[in-house]
Amino acid sequence: MYLVLAVVIGTLFTVGLYMMMRRSLTKVLIGLMLLAQAINLLIFTTGRLRRASPPLIPADALELSGPVADPLPQALILTAIVISFGVTAFALVLARQTYLIVGTNDMDTLRETDLQPQYHPEQHPAEED
Repeated sequence: MYLVLAVVIGTLFTVGLYMMMRRSLTKVLIGLMLLAQAINLLIFTTGRLRRASPPLIPADALELSGPVADPLPQALILTAIVISFGVTAFALVLARQTYLIVGTNDMDTLRETDLQPQYHPEQHPAEED
């Protein structure tokens, strides 16, 4: 099972990074979402896969007995899901506004829309006295 998850995580990381290096802004966002899912699976795998009881101490006992599930990876995954949702929502709104203002989602075209500086030394040669 760990081998299958390792292959899936590696594939998600690879595809996510490949998509983030594309020219289209929507493909960059898809790559960002795939990368977030790969990180969630990685955290899930590091918590060890096993069937166990929840880490609750019975009322008549003083300590845990038997194998118990580790709640920390579950809490980290829940936090990562919330953070990735917020980042994805912000990126989608930013991409939509960029498309509405500029009219394209091509990253090379977006680079050409940057403001030019007001003063450039090549345009204004130094005056000689």
